[in-house]
Amino acid sequence: MFRHRLAVSISAASILTLAVAGCGGTTKDSTSNSGGGAPASAAANPNAQLKTGLKIAYLPKQLNNPYSDVETSGGEEAVKELQGEYKKVGPNDASASSQVSYINTLIQQQQDIIVIAANDPNAVCPSLNQARAAKIKVVTFDSDASKDCRDAFINQATTEGIGQSLAKMALEQAGANGGEIAVLSATPNATNQNAWIAVMKEELAKPEYSKLKLVKVAYGNDDDQKSFQEAQGLMQSYPNLKVIVAPTTVGIAAAARYIGSSSYKGKVAVTGLGLPNQMRQYVKDGTVKKFALWNPADIGYLAAYAGAALASGQITGAEGDKFKAGKLGDYTVGKDGEIVLGPPTEFTADNIDKYNF
Repeated sequence: MFRHRLAVSISAASILTLAVAGCGGTTKDSTSNSGGGAPASAAANPNAQLKTGLKIAYLPKQLNNPYSDVETSGGEEAVKELQGEYKKVGPNDASASSQVSYINTLIQQQQDIIVIAANDPNAVCPSLNQARAAKIKVVTFDSDASKDCRDAFINQATTEGIGQSLAKMALEQAGANGGEIAVLSATPNATNQNAWIAVMKEELAKPEYSKLKLVKVAYGNDDDQKSFQEAQGLMQSYPNLKVIVAPTTVGIAAAARYIGSSSYKGKVAVTGLGLPNQMRQYVKDGTVKKFALWNPADIGYLAAYAGAALASGQITGAEGDKFKAGKLGDYTVGKDGEIVLGPPTEFTADNIDKYNF
């Protein structure tokens, strides 16, 4: 496991599943001590003790997503260290409004902290602001909501760094003559994906990328089969494509599966952001030469400690606030409440077997 802290370069175990009342979805719970609560203090007190027994609920983009599972496993680990009550709820699809009913239920359940990876930056805001009005601290992770409806955002890495890395990997793998490239993203409204792609486009406009041509941004909706079909459609529409760049773990695995089982293997490169355990077979068989990712478990872990620091009054989410995040060490809150985990690792055949997540 690699654990990097603040940087300007670049971004599980499942447990018992029960029904959530009123949500029509599922929840995964793990509890320990009871108590705690969100203070009303408006000023940071770095000497305040972390509260125990805080009720911390995780709301990923969707359940049964390998990436989200690893993220929230780190959250569960941190909540146990904090002697809190862990809950995981979420939709089975990653649509823009699918998280709203879960937020409303978590408010009714009087959670102390909601940690959410937003499917849409704005659709969740009215409910998140209702949560904050009820003295619930809101921490976004992986994919941000509007800064006006959360207290802090755990970013995998800087948006600029991730977008630049995606462009760099595409250039490396297109070959000396360059050629056509395409992006296979998650959902059209995914905050993080859109921000990374925007930076990538800025990079592609630079002289050093003049031999690359971005022909399409496709959306697989973070669904394995949909992403597979989109990869297939890209090759049908652009048979001269050189690289598929997928800044989503679902998309890169699906694209690799399609390319690796087709006549395009060895001719079309697949790169982006992926989980080592998902991508290992495609690296070993030569379908994928290089991809990147941070440790998703550390994102969920850091989010729990940030939420606890907020709920305990150690920080308010203001720029310059400092707190300690367990085994990850010390962090400083940046502009607009952003807390950057750190740079990712690039995975190749030379190092992929060193990682297990």
